[in-house]
Parts: sequence; structure tokens; C-alpha cells
Amino acid sequence: MIDKKIAFLFSPDGALAEHIPNFRARPQQVEMAQAIAQAITVNGQLIAEAGTGTGKTFAYLVPALLAGGKVIISTGTKNLQDQLFQRDLPTVRDALKVPVSIALLKGRSNYLCHYHLERTQSDGRFTTREDARHLAKIVKYAKITQSGDKSGVSDVPENALIWMQVTSTRDNCLGQECPHHKDCFVLKARKEAMRADVVVVNHHLFFADLMLRDEGLAELLPACNTVIFDEAHQLPETASLFFGESISTSQIIELARDARLEAAISAKDFAALPTATDSLDKAARDLRLVFKQSEGRMTAIAMEDLSGWTDAMVVLSDKLKQVNSLLEKQAERSEGLESCWQRGQVMAQKILQWRDKEQVDMVRWLEIFHQSVQLNTTPLSIAEIFAKQINGHPRAWIFTSATITVKQDFSHYQSEMGLLEAQTACWDSPFNYPEQALLYVPQNMLDPNNPGYTEAVVLAALPLIEASKGRAFLLFTSLRAMQRAHEILTTEFERKKLNYPLMLQGEGSRNELLSRFREHGNAILLGSQSFWEGVDVRGEALSLVVIDKLPFAPPDDPVLAARLAQITSQGRNAFMEYQLPRTVINLKQGAGRLIRDETDRGVLMICDPRLIAKSYGKRIWQSLPPFKRTRDLSEAVDFFA
Repeated sequence: MIDKKIAFLFSPDGALAEHIPNFRARPQQVEMAQAIAQAITVNGQLIAEAGTGTGKTFAYLVPALLAGGKVIISTGTKNLQDQLFQRDLPTVRDALKVPVSIALLKGRSNYLCHYHLERTQSDGRFTTREDARHLAKIVKYAKITQSGDKSGVSDVPENALIWMQVTSTRDNCLGQECPHHKDCFVLKARKEAMRADVVVVNHHLFFADLMLRDEGLAELLPACNTVIFDEAHQLPETASLFFGESISTSQIIELARDARLEAAISAKDFAALPTATDSLDKAARDLRLVFKQSEGRMTAIAMEDLSGWTDAMVVLSDKLKQVNSLLEKQAERSEGLESCWQRGQVMAQKILQWRDKEQVDMVRWLEIFHQSVQLNTTPLSIAEIFAKQINGHPRAWIFTSATITVKQDFSHYQSEMGLLEAQTACWDSPFNYPEQALLYVPQNMLDPNNPGYTEAVVLAALPLIEASKGRAFLLFTSLRAMQRAHEILTTEFERKKLNYPLMLQGEGSRNELLSRFREHGNAILLGSQSFWEGVDVRGEALSLVVIDKLPFAPPDDPVLAARLAQITSQGRNAFMEYQLPRTVINLKQGAGRLIRDETDRGVLMICDPRLIAKSYGKRIWQSLPPFKRTRDLSEAVDFFA
């Protein structure tokens, strides 16, 4: 019965075609919707891979809205979250004429905080002049907004430093003690989510809540009948982040700042506290200065030989202890000081735990950012933890993405996520890849480890860039290669007098760059990781995608290295079982940028000679859509003619 009803809704005479201009059902979409409806009916677990163009969003929304009950939909990015909430959900709801209420829930750092906004205004200290200008816009917005969602202030960049001062964190929220508790935007969003039938969240929020019980989902989950993860290939990474522990120097600097501000309001007569917070701030910054590099990852063991590291850690722990002891004496003078004391104790405990070398099945490592250092403890495997979390209550769990399998084999994903009993299903893209697209692997390329490799990539790509008249994405596996390629292209364009607009990741927000790319119609955009997925450019503006290397994770990544070592120690093949599947999934994402529509045409150029030369290369290209393939440059150039 389910099957027939869904088939009719997607048919040329059905509700979707009647309500949505140019709607055309695809057999893959109908089958996927039927499989999801079935899983929801029996509270099952389903992992579904659906190639680009299947229309997977409608394929899960239709059965989810028809089934009734409470539904949580979790997406990979805030962009996709906004698109679902503002566009796709209302469209399907109106077409089906179902009286379903919907809500959008983001992490608390996305909502203005009245208390911290007020405190920042009265403090009047800013890192830059820009911050002061941004604050004026935020204050104005706070007076008129219903939601408090910071995305409503579009002319203050998402990464502006001022946001940290006017939003709350789990650490510095005063909870019920806050003087603005009644007007809190976070609580308002959570109340709306509690009342709604369908709630749209993102993966970070979902896992933060699963582990910290902090983001308002803890109350939502028990009442929920169905959980749908879109972009589910991102889950292993996100879950690893939250099933572990972390503490960063920027959190400690924030604590020092907050304690100093609270002391200025509630403990003016206690001079020892501001002095101690200044020392703590300095100790946290000094820890970052131990590292000469601007960013990177290291294992905890590697740190033991680093000059200055142990001393800097001891000083930081001591200064934190001093601040905590002073806060304890003043805590009863205000909710803010009490909150700082509680935070300080948690941070001291986390540092102590991180330094404990006896932790079993965990990797201790640290990440160096431009201005901070983060100490992380990550589980070697998340499978057991995740399985335990989702098997506690009968409900349907749906995992969907365009890239979960290797040659239609789900075993890597299932074992990584602990979903060994889940049903699996796979639908190919309805696009005609052999006609619409060409996969070109150039001949005589250098070895990817050769210092001249990036230059070879750019020179090999130039004839195609000219043939496609710009209209290209060049995707790199590292920022360094991306920057170097940009330099080489700039020089070559001057030499050849080519005037295609050249755009580089980092010259603006991703959305800004994409909208400029579409407007130009003949631009070339160079990007690294953040442009490999979740980017949708349809039509002629994007006709060429060049990928420099197979996206193997760096072998010195501490978590990857520890996981590979564990698999090897069990007598298994870590490369084939773990490294290769992850690379295939990443490559499928990058390749998926090219053909986004039935009328799109283009060339995918993968420069890495390992795709042909290595025995595992065949496994990789067989996992890609069925492109027509060539190694002949003239055939690739002619494709554009």
C-alpha cells in the first residue's frame, strides 16, 4: 500500500508535479522514497546512497512528512540546513497539503545573547576598529530580530571576532540565573523545536547534544520517531570529534576575559583576580608560541621532545589553578563569577585528563591553529559508542548521501559507524554520464611527491582551461598547492594574455565566491577542502573540474595513524580497509561538482598518475560515475568543441 501511494505522489499526475514547476519524477527517486517509507514503518535502520540528480531530498521528505510523528533531519552544513528549512520543506509540505509544523535549530553560538551583548557594549574594548563598527550593526539588529540568528546580519562576516563576544557558549551561559533568561533567543529556538513536528538541525549540533546534553536536542530525541541524516558520509568525522574530549587555549583566554569582566562588575575591590587573569591569558598565549608553524597536527608523544612545551604546560596549569582558587573565594558575589569558577574547574580537569598517558583506545593529539592550540582526545573507534546511542529506543534511522560506498559496497561505512545490521540500498545517478562527461587522466605526469608536481598539474590543465574558456574549478588536496597553482596561473595568464577572472578560496566567504563565479560565467576558482563538497553550480559556468591528487589523508595525521596501526596490529590490511575507502568517498565528492543537471556537460581531469599506475587505481575509478574515459589530450580538448 505504501509503495502505491508514494508512486502516485511522484507520478506525472501526482501532488508534486501539480505543485512544483518542471517537476519530473525519476524511477530512482520513487524507489528511494519507498525504501525510506518502509524503514520508517518498521523503525528500521537504512543506509541509502543516491547518485547526484536522484532528488534525494524529496525522496526522504515525502515519506517523513506522510508518516506523521516527530522527525529530526540533520544536515552536513548550515547552508543546507537553511535551504531545507526555507525552501524544500515548505515546498513539499504545501504540495502534500499536510498540516506539519517545522522548526530550525542551530548551535547556541549562532544566536545573539542579550547578556553578553550588553556586557560587550558597556566594556567598550575591541580588538579592531572593525569590531566597533560591526557591534553597532549587531545592536541595531538585536532590537528588531525575532530569532536572534546571526545569519540575519549579512554584512557582518561570519568569522568576525566580535561574534565571540556577543554570543554565548556552553561554558559561559548563565542559564536560569541570567537576567535576560525570559528573552533568550536560544531558549526560544528550543521551545519552537519542542513544539514542531519536523526539526532541522546539523550534524555538529546533533552530536554535541548526544554527548553534552546541552543543545536542546536531549529533550527532543525521546519524543522523536524518525531521524534522517543527509550528507551522512560526514558523520564518522563529526562523531569522532564529539565522542572525544578537547580543550583549547582560546577557551582559556575567553575564561580569563570573562572572569576579568565579571570581576570589574561584581568584585571591584578584589585586585588579585584581574592580575591573575592577565597571567592566565599570557600563559595560554605563550603555549601557542611554543610552536613555530602556523598550523598542523601532532601526537602527544611527539610533544615530549619539543623544547619549551612541558614548561609552558606546567605554567598554564599553575595559572589556571590560581585563577580557580581566587574565583572560588568570590563565586558567591555573582552568577557570572560562579559560572567562571565552574568553567575553570572543568578546564583544569580536562587538561589533567589529556596529560594522562594511560588512556586505553584513545588517541591523544593536538591541533595548532593560527592563534590557538587545541588538546584533543579521540576514540580509536566510534562504532560501539554510536551503536549504543542509537539502539536505545525504537525509532527509524535513515542515513543518506551521494557518496557512502566503494564500488557499491557499504561495508567500510557500516563497520566505521557500528551499523552492521542496517539495511543498505544504492541508486545510480539518472544523468547520462557517458554522453555528458569525460574523465581525462593526462599522460607522463610526475610523481605526486615530486617538488615540481603542482607546476606540472597547472601546465597540463592549461590547454583545457583555454578550450573550456575558463569556467573551471581547480581542486587541491592542500592549501600550499592551491596557493602555488594560483601564482603559476597568474604568470601564465599574463604570458598568454588570457583574461579569465581568477578566484582563490579565502578571498571572501564561500557563498560570496560562488555567487561571483556564477555571475562571471567564465571564471576559474581555485579551492581546497571546503570546495570539494556541498557546492552546486549548474549550467555552463562550470564545465571543467581539475583535481590535482587523489585525496589521501596525510599519513602523519595522528588519529589516522593510530587507527591504521590498530587495524594492522589485528593482522588486517589497513590501507585497503580504511585508507582507500575514505579516499574514494572524498574523490567522489570532488568529482560530483561537475555534472549537476541533465543538460550539464564537462570534463573531469584527475592529474594523479596513481589512478592508472597503481593496482588500487581501478577500484577508485570504478567507484566514480560511468564517465567516458580518455588519456588523449586532443580528445579532451575536442569535447569542448
